[in-house]
Amino acid sequence: MSPKLKRLSGKEVVSILNKFGFTFHSQKGSHVKLRRINPDGEKETLTIPIHDELDVGTLRAIVRQAGRYIPEEQLKPYFYSK
Repeated sequence: MSPKLKRLSGKEVVSILNKFGFTFHSQKGSHVKLRRINPDGEKETLTIPIHDELDVGTLRAIVRQAGRYIPEEQLKPYFYSK
């Protein structure tokens, strides 16, 4: 059986991504852009909706996008229940 996504708020997701070096860049409405600059100088940007509870599909999309920059094994403990 595959692990189940936790029910997280936008603020919780931002807090998790802060641990990986992403910081607040800008906000438009209820969406926050987080950014970090990798050692090569390339900008890595993620957009997170700041809602009380994110839909499963939205959360899955955030994990998929963050997976471009952060190894999936490091993300799983924060986003999936055991």
